[in-house]
Amino acid sequence: MNLILFGPPAAGKGTQAKKLVAERGYVQLSTGDMLRAARSSGSELGKRVAAIMDSGSLVSDEVVIALIEEQLDKNPKATGFIFDGFPRTIPQAKALDDSLAGRGQKVDSVIRLKVDEEALIARVTKRFEAEGRADDNPEAFKKRLVAYNTQTAPLVEVYKGQGKLTEIDGMAQVDAVSASIAGILDAAKR
Repeated sequence: MNLILFGPPAAGKGTQAKKLVAERGYVQLSTGDMLRAARSSGSELGKRVAAIMDSGSLVSDEVVIALIEEQLDKNPKATGFIFDGFPRTIPQAKALDDSLAGRGQKVDSVIRLKVDEEALIARVTKRFEAEGRADDNPEAFKKRLVAYNTQTAPLVEVYKGQGKLTEIDGMAQVDAVSASIAGILDAAKR
């Protein structure tokens, strides 16, 4: 089962993905985690990624796709993948479809966490104050939301047209969101 968790930054995709990894044995491919790891590595790529993230911009498709490909190759026996924060653009969605097809796989389900953007800004501001993550800077985050709404939101229609999209209330309690996701995945297995 290959699943895309879809929604703006800080919508709770990472939290839900971690639960699915623990409960179902999927491999989480979080572009945010991969980019933060690259950033902290001190490599040339990491320095480029840091500058882009700090400005609130999105990292290029080329870099993100290369990170995803690397992880798919490292986990050939995975029972499924959770794509968290990927794809973000229509070209990335096409690259993902092509990459999975080359492995005899496909995207099985896309779950969109619908959220209130003002509540997200408050959530990120609180997380920034508590954890100090540079990419949670509230001003940079607002730019990421604009980028999400212009570049990523169009994927809703793509996946809706493929009959793969299910939307749930991402503002519900964590356990309620988890239960909704579990219901969708269990129904898809039948």
